[in-house]
Amino acid sequence: MHATTPRQALPGWRRAVLKVGSNLLAADGVGLTPRHASRLAAFISASHAAGREVVLVSSGAVAAGRALMRQRTQLGGDLVARQALAALGQAPMIALWQGLSDRPVAQVLLTHDDLRHRRRYLNARATLRELLTFDVLPVINENDTVAVDELKLGDNDNLAAIVAALVDADLLLIASDIDALYSADPRRDSSAQPIGLVEALTPQIMAMAGGSGSAVGTGGMRTKLEAASKAAAAGIATALFDGGSEEAVQALSQGQLHGTLIQAGRSRMQARKYWLRHAPAAPGHLRVDAGAAHALAGGRASLLPGGIVGAVGEFHRGDMVEIVSPDGTPMARGLSQYSAAEVGRLAGGHSREIAERLGYSFGDEVVHRDDLVLLDAPESSP
Repeated sequence: MHATTPRQALPGWRRAVLKVGSNLLAADGVGLTPRHASRLAAFISASHAAGREVVLVSSGAVAAGRALMRQRTQLGGDLVARQALAALGQAPMIALWQGLSDRPVAQVLLTHDDLRHRRRYLNARATLRELLTFDVLPVINENDTVAVDELKLGDNDNLAAIVAALVDADLLLIASDIDALYSADPRRDSSAQPIGLVEALTPQIMAMAGGSGSAVGTGGMRTKLEAASKAAAAGIATALFDGGSEEAVQALSQGQLHGTLIQAGRSRMQARKYWLRHAPAAPGHLRVDAGAAHALAGGRASLLPGGIVGAVGEFHRGDMVEIVSPDGTPMARGLSQYSAAEVGRLAGGHSREIAERLGYSFGDEVVHRDDLVLLDAPESSP
């Protein structure tokens, strides 16, 4: 740990999401190791003993699978190979945490669709809450085995932020192999200084983020700041710390942070509006005319068939879709009550014609105002 790493009090918390990256769990080519994981597991146990709840978002499955197959030197790096390695590595990754945990461990694999579909999102939320009621440690990862590139959540930093909002966490803890956010990349710039407190993630702060520092990880400091931004929008503070530092991990149990604290937003978005803004969207969008764009910009209008020019791409009823203004700029997103094919038949028509054109109706609105959020609106509660 850097000698001048900031030290400060952690915000009070009852439920936290802890994200642990591959760089702390796997050495290149030799599989998973409990070296750093054991200290993090001890922190989780101490937190449970203090009456707190922890949800773990753990990387490491692909790295573990690759280590098991290291004798095959011709393993490809394409999607199918990564999916196979993820499937192979899930068991040893869960076994690692179960062996270090003093309570049962439950594996939860989430996909893009679990977070895009409101019903599945709420099902995942209910399952995680029930696991916490059972005094179980949920270990979450993206289901890489079935994910495809265009529908991947991308990295576990952002997944952890989404999970933090999903379970109404008070704090997001991101364990990395670097001890804080620095003014520049400390591996390349000896004058880089650690930053203890970030009140707002401005463009200048985001510019300080470097790339990934690990051969086995997929995220760098920028993804951690992106995750912190998502968490802050939901009123959740983020703490960045060195998960390989015994001192830093032990300090967490004492309510102290040796690292960077990124403050939460001043107010929470309504949970539904937050989900609408950050859940992955379907690979398609709705194009609207100038009148509909103006009405939607007012913040209280629903999207009706008459204001729609057309539907682009494939999506189904209940999918999250982007709404694009006449100049091609994404201006809103929401849950479509109709599929792309159905919208194509309804575009430009009156709501009273829906049943006539389709033979059925799911309502007068294509996107109801309660299921819609403007992309340029402030991320705070009304």
